[in-house]
Amino acid sequence: MGTKYGKSPFILLYHRTPFDEEVSSSGERNWVDQKSPNGIIPTLRNLFRNRQNCTWIAWREVIDKEIEQDERLEMTNPSKFILRRIPLEKDEISSFYHVTSKESFWPILHTFPTHFNVNNADWSIFEEVNRRFANAACNEAAERAIVWVHDYNLWLAPYFIRSKRPDLKIAFFHHTPFPGNDVFAILPWRRQIIESLLSCDLVGFHIPRYTENFARAANCLVGAKKGPKESVSNNFIAVGSALTEPSVTPWLSHAGRKIRLVSSPVGTSPDVISKLLNTDEIKNLSIEIQKGTKKDRKLILSASRVDYTKGNEELLLSFERILENNPSLHGKIVLMLACVAANSGMKIYEETQRAIEEMAGRINGKFSTIDWVPIRFSTNRIPYEEMIAWFSQADICWITPLRDGLNLVAKEYAAARKNEGGVLVLSEFTGASVLLNGAILTNPYSHRRMDEAILEAISMTPDEQSRRMNSMTRAVESYTVKDWADEQMNLLERDSNPEL
Repeated sequence: MGTKYGKSPFILLYHRTPFDEEVSSSGERNWVDQKSPNGIIPTLRNLFRNRQNCTWIAWREVIDKEIEQDERLEMTNPSKFILRRIPLEKDEISSFYHVTSKESFWPILHTFPTHFNVNNADWSIFEEVNRRFANAACNEAAERAIVWVHDYNLWLAPYFIRSKRPDLKIAFFHHTPFPGNDVFAILPWRRQIIESLLSCDLVGFHIPRYTENFARAANCLVGAKKGPKESVSNNFIAVGSALTEPSVTPWLSHAGRKIRLVSSPVGTSPDVISKLLNTDEIKNLSIEIQKGTKKDRKLILSASRVDYTKGNEELLLSFERILENNPSLHGKIVLMLACVAANSGMKIYEETQRAIEEMAGRINGKFSTIDWVPIRFSTNRIPYEEMIAWFSQADICWITPLRDGLNLVAKEYAAARKNEGGVLVLSEFTGASVLLNGAILTNPYSHRRMDEAILEAISMTPDEQSRRMNSMTRAVESYTVKDWADEQMNLLERDSNPEL
């Protein structure tokens, strides 16, 4: 196994596998790439390209976990690594992921406490699944290996890893917002969660506001001491909107240990997008989009998924008000709403999707003419390549969640519109709002601000579009998804985390 502890110097914990598994009718197993080459999974997978003997730990669904063991598979792309899959039964996955994570954690993380539901949560199952992930990591890890844990559904894994293997370096990245302490404290398990994250050597968040919220929660709930604040990086807009922060806490100390805090937003891959834009496939798709919207109409694109945090209903109501109050825009604008349906079977998502569909149908029924339907609506997942084509043709990208950890769509739009103009209308409650200086920021809770923002976008001059888009493109190119991963791993490998 390489050492008395295991064989891997680098372990990654993420609930999804690095490739999608396909099983043929004859039972042959194949591993295929995800359709989105710009997603977080290919990025994480590429960390293994220049590393040897690494391990990725995820789960797999089984009928009876009592007769199944952890599956260990040798993968060969992008280099040789071990994929270890923990067997979970369907009911176990539902409790751990769809109930505790989505019904209890998700609304709190996004500051929707009225949607918080603790009644169906089974904390013991959540603990057990996290413990099994942690045990798998400990069994795979070489002495002083790096373990990188991803996202809130593995909140407890760092504590269990640290308890069993104090020699390991542990990093955690939080892909969602981290709320203010008064909201986070609603969670009955708040202390256990904080103590686990404080078992890490490094904890990363998208933006300084989330880092500060965590630092305050750790200080108030368990007495962690905060290091002196530092000015935020030049990558961030420091003042002026809902999520800006002029300074940030760089580290915490707790239980004799020092925990580095990093504000590090996930980037996109401008080089991948640029290459796709020059392919015949994207060019042909772009022509089809042009035919479907007509050249004399402005195309407004909004892309998200069915979720009460995404603000789709507020966006549609704003579009309806614009059409009611501005008859001159009839036939001149088209909204493409790509809103991917949820597949969890949760009642609240089903209700949200029904409301969105009914609203879009009502607006089209009210305003459509023989040759103009104001809203094109899709709940099907649009392949990544096709979405790049939509970005290339959209005069306006309208992204207005009520709350969003980052929002990569906004960054991808800016990358796809290099030297082409275009307008990004962005909610100031997205993490991306403190990164993209040039977007029209709006407050999705305000009817007036929503309407003003989209009208400003529709009337913006080409020169102003170019000035703003150039600024956003530079921001996207200066901090890519590779920079995001490198920053955290370099800090972790550099720091020895000495005892205080």
